[in-house]
Amino acid sequence: MTSSDSLAAVFTHIEANRSAFLDRLLAYLRHPSISAENIGIAEVGALLVEMLTKIGLETSLVPTDGHPMVVARWQKAPGKPTVLLYGHYDVQPPDPLDKWLSPPFEPTIRDGRIYARGVGDNKGQHFAQILAIESHLAVHGTLPCNVILLLEGEEEIGSPNIAGFVQANKAMLKADLAVTADGPRHASGAAAIKFGSRGVVSFELRCRHASRDVHSGNFGGVVPNPIWTLVHLLGTMKNAAGEITIAGLHDDVEAPTREELAAIAALPLDIAAVKTSLGLSRLDAPADRAFYERLCFRPTLTINGFHGGYGGPGSKTVLPNEALVKCDIRLVAAQDPEDILRKVAAHVAEHAPEVEFVAADAGMQPSKTPIASPFTAPLRRAFVAAQGVEPLLIPAGFGSLPGYVFTKILGIPAFVTPYANPDEANHAPNENLTLDCFYSGLRTGAALLHELGQLEAR
Repeated sequence: MTSSDSLAAVFTHIEANRSAFLDRLLAYLRHPSISAENIGIAEVGALLVEMLTKIGLETSLVPTDGHPMVVARWQKAPGKPTVLLYGHYDVQPPDPLDKWLSPPFEPTIRDGRIYARGVGDNKGQHFAQILAIESHLAVHGTLPCNVILLLEGEEEIGSPNIAGFVQANKAMLKADLAVTADGPRHASGAAAIKFGSRGVVSFELRCRHASRDVHSGNFGGVVPNPIWTLVHLLGTMKNAAGEITIAGLHDDVEAPTREELAAIAALPLDIAAVKTSLGLSRLDAPADRAFYERLCFRPTLTINGFHGGYGGPGSKTVLPNEALVKCDIRLVAAQDPEDILRKVAAHVAEHAPEVEFVAADAGMQPSKTPIASPFTAPLRRAFVAAQGVEPLLIPAGFGSLPGYVFTKILGIPAFVTPYANPDEANHAPNENLTLDCFYSGLRTGAALLHELGQLEAR
């Protein structure tokens, strides 16, 4: 059997089992696994161990200081590369329940979409990878390459234990590359390969002056206003031109490579449509900065919330005694979360020493893999074989995923191959995955294994 015939046979098997595969996905989605509330995590972990063992993988549920990791292995292809497929079996809480058109854990198909909590993020996507493995084994009795499947139970609460787990289990997780099927396709609907993820740190700025709220007439101009204190501090951190002015924050920002600049130049973009969809009259400053340059290569400073004083109906002539700001900074490759937090803390101490700086416990490092990686070509071929189109190449994902544990701890290239539709509404009511995206993801996962099997181990 030729190489192309081998993959065609797997595609034929997938097509013949479309209905059965869909039924099994729906059954999987009926099991809640909400990490933030520790609902169903143990049950779904056990379900996955049973499922993966049954299809022929050596599977275990490995404890961590939090929720367990599911690790499944098939390593019977000597001389072939090993791919680590990452996903997460935990989901977001479904609230607000009254916004769902159908119950979040009773998957419902409407207009060619499956509606359920976790269907896009991430159960439908990693289940497609599992079925791709199963399909190869069902047709050929073997896999084209070696596979390690790592499913996390804490991604939706910031992956607090994955770095320690990967560090302690380097030998068990030894692979040539990592691939994550997560997130939406490009906003245009086009298939894409992402070569990294931005990191993130979060912090609070807390200011308290007087021991109580006071009358703005009796004490205005005498008692300092904590809201003004925070406004002035924030003005020293980012100016009206859109420049982050925290000393040293950009020290480790790397200039994009020629391949990365060419990749973002090829990404579809309709600025007018973006502004219309969001009701915007302009983009954030600086106005001359390219859209994808902002999202791939530049750190950001975002005010997530500003709290203080009176916000009720009418007016209240009060001078509040305390105020709070919550912020996050998205990090790009080579920036280190701890270093960035130290620089923010130093900036606050210099410009507003009476403001308390409180760093959030959880942060995430950025990750980056060069577009020139030798694994880029087989990944692209897999998309063409499965979907008939060349994927877009996105130098860095715009959100944050724990890909750094693969690039920085295991020292291997890591890729994100999102299968979900751009409007999947992950983390929101009525989360959904189109049937077309589910089946094309399954085909792409099968083609990925096939293409990697054409390589020799590095």
